[in-house]
Amino acid sequence: MTAPAPEFSRPVRADQLARHAQGVTISAEPAEREALARRFNLLSLDRLEAEYGLTEEAGGILARGHVRAELTQPCVATGLPVPESIDTDFLLRFVAESGTGEEGEELEIDSDDCDVIGFDGQVIDMGEAVAETMALAMTPYPRSPDADAYLRDAGVLTEEQASPFAALLSLQNKKK
Repeated sequence: MTAPAPEFSRPVRADQLARHAQGVTISAEPAEREALARRFNLLSLDRLEAEYGLTEEAGGILARGHVRAELTQPCVATGLPVPESIDTDFLLRFVAESGTGEEGEELEIDSDDCDVIGFDGQVIDMGEAVAETMALAMTPYPRSPDADAYLRDAGVLTEEQASPFAALLSLQNKKK
């Protein structure tokens, strides 16, 4: 069984890297953004674009670029929309998976730490790499400005109220 095709696919053949050495721009179309929004549990994805350049190096293919996105996530407490703008640089290293390495084999990363992505040695997918970069840059637990009031009204204690020290303090106050 093969994996489903990525929603935002921009394949680049390894033998055509020179055409992608600098100044390549990709943008997700409305249908691609809608599919990505479903995949990443977003209320909307209004913009996803990136500029990048590719270079070949001994350890694989290096992608250096910039991603921008406008999206809306649901608040973790209320479900209300929380808009977010992403505007960040990325550095990715695509490494050919030989299929002969032992399972659990470790990959050493030098001081130029970057995300390492395996590929078949023939084609990298810059669209999928950009989508994953966006997902990693998103706020992991977005909260709306009304989240604290909503939780308080629902009877949820704050961290300070729920701490063991708060219980001790309340006992001390009762003694007085």
